[in-house]
Amino acid sequence: MNTTEKVAIVTGATSGIGFEVAKHLGKQGCTVIINGLDDECGNKRAQQLTGLGITAEYYGFDVTNEELVNENIKAIGEKYGKIDIVINNAGGLGGRSRFEDMTTKFYRSVMALNLDSVFFVSRAAIPYLKKGSDPTIINFTSNAAWNAGGPGAGIYGTSKAAVHAITRALAKDLAEYGIRVNAVSPGTIDTPFHSQIKSTKPEVFASWKNNILLGRLGKPEDVASVVAFLASGKAGFITAETVQIGGGQALGI
Repeated sequence: MNTTEKVAIVTGATSGIGFEVAKHLGKQGCTVIINGLDDECGNKRAQQLTGLGITAEYYGFDVTNEELVNENIKAIGEKYGKIDIVINNAGGLGGRSRFEDMTTKFYRSVMALNLDSVFFVSRAAIPYLKKGSDPTIINFTSNAAWNAGGPGAGIYGTSKAAVHAITRALAKDLAEYGIRVNAVSPGTIDTPFHSQIKSTKPEVFASWKNNILLGRLGKPEDVASVVAFLASGKAGFITAETVQIGGGQALGI
């Protein structure tokens, strides 16, 4: 491998925003390591990236499993001798539950998916980021971190607010090593994340754009281009920031 080529890990990258981020980073010349749980899909996605002239590999592991995260991040770091970019994209709603009826198991599963994953992956990558070039971590929070989520999504909003906080905490902790840490906060992006409501209540899905100042839903490319910028040297003096990518959705109408 060309040692000047940046090595980027993108979790949850077998579809939607994560895959688009992988493509953008690959087109910037990065070697891209994509992560997911569906091995068949992950290998196909890696092949798609390779077909675009991108050096790509797939590593299948659960980002909420501390042991598997440590094992796989170490394997990647040892193979390439460094890690330059970590994109903590994996996460999700995990279902809906009002607090009164919420089980501890559900609470912990959502927090694990959205917060533990960021902690586990970032912690495991730090020794290799220290060996990287303009190393950076970029986390994914959500507009739910600011508005606390819709009905039944309160713990999702809580977990994403924690991602906003850990982003700033990591930035403070890692600044002495030249490791930048930022986050992006997507608004409503048209991805498989919303596939259920899109298929069952298309009129509701279509109405969401009415609450966005720019009058449309976001596209994965809208997010990926910002992530690619934050991961580049052009953002070399940006750390501890969370960038809203929602077409003005956070202001409401």
